[in-house]
Amino acid sequence: MGNTVTCCVSPDGSPRLGRGPGGAAERRGEAYREQEEGIGEAEPGPHLQHISDREFPEDLAQESNPSDHARVSTIFLSKSQTDVREKRKSNHINHVSPGQLTKKYSSCSTIFLDDSTVSQPNLRSTIKCVTLAIYYHIKNRDSEKSLEIFDEKLHPLTREGVPEDYFKNDPDHKHIYRFVRTLFSAAQLTAECAIVTLVYLERLLTYAEIDICPCNWKRIVLGAILLSSKVWDDQAVWNVDYCQILKDITVEDMNEMERHFLELLQFNINVPASVYAKYYFDLRSLADDNNLNFLLEPLSKDRAQKLEAISRLCEDKYKDLSKVAMRRSFSADNLVGIRRSNAIIS
Repeated sequence: MGNTVTCCVSPDGSPRLGRGPGGAAERRGEAYREQEEGIGEAEPGPHLQHISDREFPEDLAQESNPSDHARVSTIFLSKSQTDVREKRKSNHINHVSPGQLTKKYSSCSTIFLDDSTVSQPNLRSTIKCVTLAIYYHIKNRDSEKSLEIFDEKLHPLTREGVPEDYFKNDPDHKHIYRFVRTLFSAAQLTAECAIVTLVYLERLLTYAEIDICPCNWKRIVLGAILLSSKVWDDQAVWNVDYCQILKDITVEDMNEMERHFLELLQFNINVPASVYAKYYFDLRSLADDNNLNFLLEPLSKDRAQKLEAISRLCEDKYKDLSKVAMRRSFSADNLVGIRRSNAIIS
């Protein structure tokens, strides 16, 4: 990491970002300009830009893609808020009661827990939330921008093709769920793969500046699932395996769509842990707003013992880390609490 040859690039290859008046980047840029103009003595060897000059300012990072940065809100959650607000407003005006409560609550005798965590999400609930996010993407899209490689009329997934007015009718949530559920069930994909699929989908829409609409949603979702299954799962599903699930699609078509998908993503398939966690919790928020409750089960004796064992293991690790920290030298701030033996003067 400290090698300036391997971690730096030339100034022609990457733009230099300013660091404010008197900053190190500005002084290096001034020295470089002086060398170009013949002022001063030029140092031997090529001029290399330090890696710190390539860091983005904070104001630019806030405007970045939500699939790349954890602090930027997800697109699907913001698109769903319009319908959520309208639904709440309509219920308030029409005095619609919430009806019988179906959500289970913990009591003194029974504790309800769901089996969905950020590291091991529930498959069925996660797919429902992801397909609901895709539904809001299609319903509240900004325009009809698309690409030919994702157009289902030009590249049909079935021999029957699509009707003439295929681009007018938005698919409902159940239709999207059945399509995604079929692929995940046949390919035996995990719930984590569904979250990564949504990350790639929003990254594609942002990078390529297109919209997901009735004419392209199946191929965009299929491309995102294809890529996420290869990146996430250790035993990836081959393109020919998807051709056995979708009987009428060819391997050449799958390969071409995968190449275009990767090029549009600029080959950025990295999903940081913070981004993954953000999408997981935003999907749970989406489920709460649309009454898609995760399955709750009463806490059994076996599961309670497993949770107790896990917490005990974490507690032991914390104690080991505390012992390691105590072996280090004390700082000046902690000298007050140290007891010293009385000196004996003979």
